[in-house]
Amino acid sequence: MKRIIILTVAALVGLSACKCNEQKNNTLTKAEIADGWELLFNGKDLEGWEGAGGGKWSVDQEGNLVIESGEEREYGYLCTTRKFMDFDFVCEFNQISDGNSGLFFHSFIEGYNTVNGWQCEVAPRGCDTGGIYESYGRGWLIQIPDEKEDVLKEGEWNTLRLRVEGDHVQTWLNDVPMADIHDEKIGSVDGQMMLQLHEGNDFMVIWRNIKIKEL
Repeated sequence: MKRIIILTVAALVGLSACKCNEQKNNTLTKAEIADGWELLFNGKDLEGWEGAGGGKWSVDQEGNLVIESGEEREYGYLCTTRKFMDFDFVCEFNQISDGNSGLFFHSFIEGYNTVNGWQCEVAPRGCDTGGIYESYGRGWLIQIPDEKEDVLKEGEWNTLRLRVEGDHVQTWLNDVPMADIHDEKIGSVDGQMMLQLHEGNDFMVIWRNIKIKEL
């Protein structure tokens, strides 16, 4: 009996230690802070962000950033109030329902909801998540190989990384390299980061652990 009690206590202590060591969402470790990372989303409100065009954005009870179609089903963008040039960016996203979204960078809004800049695609399987697209310009700069479409986990959390340094753009989805290009035009400007709502859809995408390190 004594041995069973000791083992049970040890197991509970171990579980407690594991929970204590788990990193909470929308936080940074001491190592990340020392390395220059900062949060772009605090898990509480939309401080540091501004909306453009159609759509709805909010923070749910679990501390996720929720973007969803508005009644008009128009293009919408949730934009950082800051601009960035060279950076390493990481976030997690979960597409709750089908719809085309995206992570814009080196971008700005004209008028109501016309975006100028570049997009790292975030879309359902088969639609090039992690590819790079230039809006109102050259279109696709690079699409992902068909064999990498299964890297996207539909209905689950995915980790997206975008690194831009000079004219060099790289993306990773769930730690798998997706795009790697050099583009002089991208490297010549800075701009806002934006989370997109595509027109004509009725969908929801949730985001968390949005962080950036300026290079």
